[in-house]
Amino acid sequence: MKFTVLSLFPEILEGYFSASIMKRAVGKGIIQYSLVNIRDFAHDKHHKCDDEVFGGGAGMLMKPEPLDKALESAGSPGVRTIYVTPSGRLLNQAMAQDLAREEQLVILCGRYEGVDQRIIDTRVTDEISIGDYVLSSGEVAAMVLIDAVYRLHPGVISGESLTEESFSGGLLEYPQYTRPAVYATMQVPDVLLSGNHAQIARWRLKASLAKTIAYRPELLARTDLPEAVGRLLKELIDEGGLNERTAVHTG
Repeated sequence: MKFTVLSLFPEILEGYFSASIMKRAVGKGIIQYSLVNIRDFAHDKHHKCDDEVFGGGAGMLMKPEPLDKALESAGSPGVRTIYVTPSGRLLNQAMAQDLAREEQLVILCGRYEGVDQRIIDTRVTDEISIGDYVLSSGEVAAMVLIDAVYRLHPGVISGESLTEESFSGGLLEYPQYTRPAVYATMQVPDVLLSGNHAQIARWRLKASLAKTIAYRPELLARTDLPEAVGRLLKELIDEGGLNERTAVHTG
């Protein structure tokens, strides 16, 4: 899978691709990347990439000419091209899974007041937001998007690790513990030390459900909940265990 990222400040992104899991994926050839400096496509004396907004208003807007040439060099519009922007569709796990099926992604990082709409109309296939807030850097949003996507590509992370993560089954991930079993008088739930895999699986599902109720109850607003989840939901309600801190230690 290849990521081509267009930015006015590609140096911000370089460190991300040369560390940790991403570094290993790049080293194995599973992931490829190219960082494109948009200024290289601005051919005036000062490599100017922004200008005032028509109609007035504060701030500057990224100019269409260098963006158009940079995107064309990256293969857009023949390649799925993403513009990370607060006004886009909200990124979620299902979207990340969809994007992970692509062999190539081009990602445009905005700055200032954003980019000329004509570039969005002719070159961009997806406008994606990472949350309901505004950042000064499209590069930060691009890294969040890439991280959500590349880790789902086959060979990057084991399938078992992915299946138990938050959102993979529609619920938040259950709390996890490691040694020591007792730390500062706080003890790991006994069931996790029992070796009974059926009971552990039940506890984890119930803990996931309790955490989802506490932090993201809207995730349960679906009518196709598995029967086992429905039974545990009723059990939590009967117990009054709708507080994550108490519910995750039950069962």
